[in-house]
Amino acid sequence: MRRLSLGFLALVSLTACAGNRYEYSRSAFNGRLQCAPYARSKTGLALYGPAASWWRGASGKYRRGHMPEAGEVLVFRSSGRLPSGHVSIVRRQVAAREILVEHANWEPGRIDRNVPVVDVSPANDWTLVRVYWAPIHTIGRRAYPTYGFIAPRGLDDIARLQDAPDRAM
Repeated sequence: MRRLSLGFLALVSLTACAGNRYEYSRSAFNGRLQCAPYARSKTGLALYGPAASWWRGASGKYRRGHMPEAGEVLVFRSSGRLPSGHVSIVRRQVAAREILVEHANWEPGRIDRNVPVVDVSPANDWTLVRVYWAPIHTIGRRAYPTYGFIAPRGLDDIARLQDAPDRAM
């Protein structure tokens, strides 16, 4: 009986270590598919380096703003949860404080489309957002700081860019 109890305890402890399908290690976010190369391929932005550096890199080169328009790129600041920042492509505005985005690697190794993002900034300027998180099927509890939006070109080009097929990263 004692041997059976020890075996059961060992099995339970190993199961606890396995986690569930929605737990990711930090290294899982550093795979082949990344947000910055994906956004660059879809928008034509000639910006390189970590996603958070795109805001500064766009200065004097692209229009930057704090109100979303379809085709623009939302740039997330570097933070403890997002050490390199993050970028998402705005697909459309749903309401004054809600947009739908397309992005890569918010969930490791995936491209997600029509993802809700909600502005929770006190000044309603999109400098703090919450993002839909598929594992819980709702807007996530964490708020992420952002810089704002970068327009890839004149907005006349946006429709063409939105319909561009996915290219290899």
